[in-house]
Amino acid sequence: MKYFALLGRFCYAAIFVMAGPSHFRAATIAYAASQGVPLASMVVPLSGAMAILGGLSIALGYKARWGAWIIALFLVPVTLSMHRFWGLPDPQAAMLQQIMFMKNLSMLGAALLITQVGSGPLSVKE
Repeated sequence: MKYFALLGRFCYAAIFVMAGPSHFRAATIAYAASQGVPLASMVVPLSGAMAILGGLSIALGYKARWGAWIIALFLVPVTLSMHRFWGLPDPQAAMLQQIMFMKNLSMLGAALLITQVGSGPLSVKE
């Protein structure tokens, strides 16, 4: 059973660790700016660093509670600013953004759970 905790941490963290580097690309920064993100050239790379740092912390189980708080702080503004499905005129775009919003909401829930229960077995620990 202890291996499931390790596998779960790796599966959960993978999206943050893999997506984080794209936050340093000009195209990602430009897209965020087009969505109304203020100071996109600064906050988008910062969000990428948060995703990578928080994801690695959770995957390794090293200070995973802190890493999960970093992920939560990353997810709240990203979810609210980048996945505003309400009011979109195109039904397909609205559906896609609602799916992405709900995905982020579920990841936020998992992050909040990790802030309370920690990393579990087979972790580097605090």
